[in-house]
Amino acid sequence: MQELHDAPLAPLTTFRLGGPATRLLTATTDTEVIDAVREADDSGTPLLIIGGGSNLVIGDKGFEGTALRIATKGFVLDGGSLELAAGEVWTDAVTRTVEAGLAGLECLAGIPGSAGATPIQNVGAYGQEVSSTITEVVAYDRRTRETVVLPNSECAFSYRHSRFKAEPDRYVVLRVRFGLEEAGGLSAPLKYPETARTMGVQEGDRVPAAEARETVLRLRAGKGMVLDPEDHDTWSAGSFFTNPVLEQADFDAFLARVADRLGPDVTPPAFPAGEGRTKTSAAWLIDRAGFTKGYGTGPARISTKHTLALTNRGAATTEDLLALAREVVAGVHAAFGVTLVNEPVTVGVSL
Repeated sequence: MQELHDAPLAPLTTFRLGGPATRLLTATTDTEVIDAVREADDSGTPLLIIGGGSNLVIGDKGFEGTALRIATKGFVLDGGSLELAAGEVWTDAVTRTVEAGLAGLECLAGIPGSAGATPIQNVGAYGQEVSSTITEVVAYDRRTRETVVLPNSECAFSYRHSRFKAEPDRYVVLRVRFGLEEAGGLSAPLKYPETARTMGVQEGDRVPAAEARETVLRLRAGKGMVLDPEDHDTWSAGSFFTNPVLEQADFDAFLARVADRLGPDVTPPAFPAGEGRTKTSAAWLIDRAGFTKGYGTGPARISTKHTLALTNRGAATTEDLLALAREVVAGVHAAFGVTLVNEPVTVGVSL
């Protein structure tokens, strides 16, 4: 297991931000992961788990403790059953399932990060969420000090949330198991209007999975959501804020604010979110509050391609990024009475 001291963490994140860790370990096997976690727990050392670094905002002072980078490998496919090691590159794994003619992950192409992070965030995009195909998650339970296998029903999946996110200091994901559909090379039924419209088909239609994947990659690239070292619009964590889910009373108050500010004929995006709740669009809120694409004059700005992405233009600090995020949160709340919540995990800092 590789060990470094006073190790820079910025290169391990897609933001390319953050100070050093006191100690950085890189684990390539499940046993190494568990040993490192146990050692930290036994000594009372603060522990930071790093996968692909696509969902981390690390403070400029860095992390005083042990950072554990999970770099395990493992792609096992048996019919429609797939097991991924936590360190597998997610978008590469999606490509391999499409090449195998399997359906269920094709619209999650291009999402940066590692496989182990997908159940934590219940990663989703373009009409698919991993919770619809995950069958089991293998994790190390720091409370019981044993490896556990959690079936889908025990993962408490919801919109961008899970049991693992709710208890961030308890579980370390080791492996993720999926049940994919053998659909003769066709995709799962398309659920996202933009994808179907771009492909010239109807929602609910199936298309060749490879074409669905390519379409999603083009759509994501057009929004700066596919990593490119030369494109500062991709020096981000993707969507920085989750789409707000509002109770009925809050949604009614929001509609009144919209009518007041933008006029009675303006209708904001609204999607049923279960139990009398409605989900609206964070991107729409940000844009209509005056934070348009490219907003900002400093080294941290809103992406020129997508209002949901806050970006490092190359010379930003984490504090620059947080100042922009706070400005957006305050502006949206002042305009519409809705409080945006950051999606990335913050380390040593907060909004």
